[in-house]
Amino acid sequence: IEAFIFLTKRKTQKLTICLYLYLIKMFKKFTDDDLSGQSQVKSSVARNIKASIKAEYPALDDYIDEILPKKGLQIIKCSNRISLVTVDNEILFFQERTDRFFPTLRFLHKYPFILPKVQVDEGAIRFVISGANIMCPGLTSPGAEMKEEIEEDQIVCVMAEGREDALCVGITKMSTNQIQEVNQGIGIETVHYLNDGLWNIKLD
Repeated sequence: IEAFIFLTKRKTQKLTICLYLYLIKMFKKFTDDDLSGQSQVKSSVARNIKASIKAEYPALDDYIDEILPKKGLQIIKCSNRISLVTVDNEILFFQERTDRFFPTLRFLHKYPFILPKVQVDEGAIRFVISGANIMCPGLTSPGAEMKEEIEEDQIVCVMAEGREDALCVGITKMSTNQIQEVNQGIGIETVHYLNDGLWNIKLD
């Protein structure tokens, strides 16, 4: 099911933000029941995971051995072919099928420098944390920022006006230059957001 959500002009005269809401999301209805099994990974598998994460997030190079130690790295298999990378019962990264590894928001709050950042208007916050994909106008309106040049299909950290911590991990559907030029369509696909099912999972 899909729906358009429009945020009308606020008293602060911020431009209308258009967000495209997908009601079915990877973690929208994710619960403990989706966790199917946890296992210690073999050293060879651990090396491959670490190498993939280092390649995707080179800024972690000085921290990777501390973050992903030789012992204690585990994988939790979940429904819909999702895998969670954990250490000491803390979920650090997730992967869908054999796709690349994404950082969790809790991890991103500790290491905010690993991803390029964009910012949405504060009026968009409630839509983003409902799982809305971010339309281009939501990234070009007053209060929004795109200070970095970011290419299409890049994992990004989504910040919000007036907030210190990231509220979303997403993937750019077009470059920031294209977002500014076209200013319509989906700019960022939301993957994991504040208070979704993954955020609320607690491991024993």
